[in-house]
Order: sequence, then structure tokens, then C-alpha cells
Amino acid sequence: MERLWIGLGALAGLLGVAMAALVAHALPDEAARPVAASGVQMLGWHALALFGVGLWAPRGGRLAHAAGAAFTLGLAAFCGAVFRLAFTGEHSGAIAPAGGTALMLGWLLLALSALRPRR
Repeated sequence: MERLWIGLGALAGLLGVAMAALVAHALPDEAARPVAASGVQMLGWHALALFGVGLWAPRGGRLAHAAGAAFTLGLAAFCGAVFRLAFTGEHSGAIAPAGGTALMLGWLLLALSALRPRR
């Protein structure tokens, strides 16, 4: 499972760099760039978070794995909705806020995995 989080983190990093280039060079609407930049930023930060989860999971246990799942789902929902808005102008309803909430939940789960007493 640890390799999964590291692999997903690497893919998120790759996608973050690709989307940054796409936003800088191919996004036709200047006003949409700050919106898309939010998605790029979340991809970058959470790529590192997933990498960290992969390294921490052997000691962090189920809570660390749950954090990795929350980060993955949150990235897909938040970034997907943000990029859809930036590139098409179409809103995705409550998908972006749900994704952001999942990202925050991931951080909480990661913190709990570090704070729980060792057995």
C-alpha cells in the first residue's frame, strides 16, 4: 500500500507540472488563470503529502492509509472541479468544496496517525 501512495504522489506531481504548463500556455481566458492556479497548487502540495503518507504509513497504520485515500479522493474532486471551471466555465456544484473537505480530512487523519499512542 505504501508504494501506491508514493506512486499516486508522483502522478499528482506530474499532473501538477503538466497543468501548470497548460495553464500558462494554453488557457485562453486570462481571468480563469487564478482559478486554475489553485488546482495546480493543490496538486503540488498534495503530491508531497501523498509521498509523505507512503513513507509514514508503516508506522502510521490505518489512519495514515485513510489519509492517503482522503488526499487522493480530495485531489480528484477538488482539482477536477477547479480545472473544469477554469477550462470550460462550467461549475460542478458542490464537488470542489467536497474535495477540499476531503483534503482537510486527510490532514486531520495524518495528524491523528502521528499523535496516536504506539502499541
